[in-house]
Amino acid sequence: MEWFRSIWEIDIVRETVDALLKLGLAALLSGIIGFEREHTHRPAGFRTHILVAVGSALIMMSAAYTAGIYGEAIDVTRMSASVVSGIGFLGAGTILREGFTVKGLTTAASLWAVSCVGTAVGIGFYTGAIIATVLIYVTLNSLKKILVNGKAGRVIYIEAKHLAREVTDIARIIKSAGAVIHSIEILDDEERNILKKNKDTSTIKALIFPRSENSIEEIVASLKADDNILDVYVDR
Repeated sequence: MEWFRSIWEIDIVRETVDALLKLGLAALLSGIIGFEREHTHRPAGFRTHILVAVGSALIMMSAAYTAGIYGEAIDVTRMSASVVSGIGFLGAGTILREGFTVKGLTTAASLWAVSCVGTAVGIGFYTGAIIATVLIYVTLNSLKKILVNGKAGRVIYIEAKHLAREVTDIARIIKSAGAVIHSIEILDDEERNILKKNKDTSTIKALIFPRSENSIEEIVASLKADDNILDVYVDR
């Protein structure tokens, strides 16, 4: 093991291994949070969360590296503070207002949280970063399931005529099957390629929490039975 010890004494080797471990851990922890957001079809998902955390970790590592060179002349906390406050512009991009409903606040908060996880990893506070990741994931996933009776969200795309009347009927059909409606939105022309068959129809996207997996088939069958609904697609 003498050769290993001699290699480990080389500064660039230690720095490389340390950077790989920290950035890799930041990517792993934030990827867990990002996967949950991606799975529930949120605006910022897997890749966005990883980028935020890895960037935050790199900023904190850079601050610690600079402090090691210049000593007390450098305030290590200034760069991390800039990350935590500066991430707001990205979080704001995930917040959408639709009528009287505001969406994306939870995703914006998760982006801010993973930036904090990244800075913790970057400075070497691994225990705090891991515990925070577990708590964030439980908050996003498990608590959400409790609020909606423990069911996973499913996205349904519906091609319909007579839009103004049909949205109300779609909501009634979904609720009658015991599902909880998270959101219903009308897709624009660029987004509606999934079902687009007729320029005179509209594509409706509904995120729902069904009573059970079998109830999805019941909902689809009920929707297709409506003469004004031309097609239904369930995102698996």
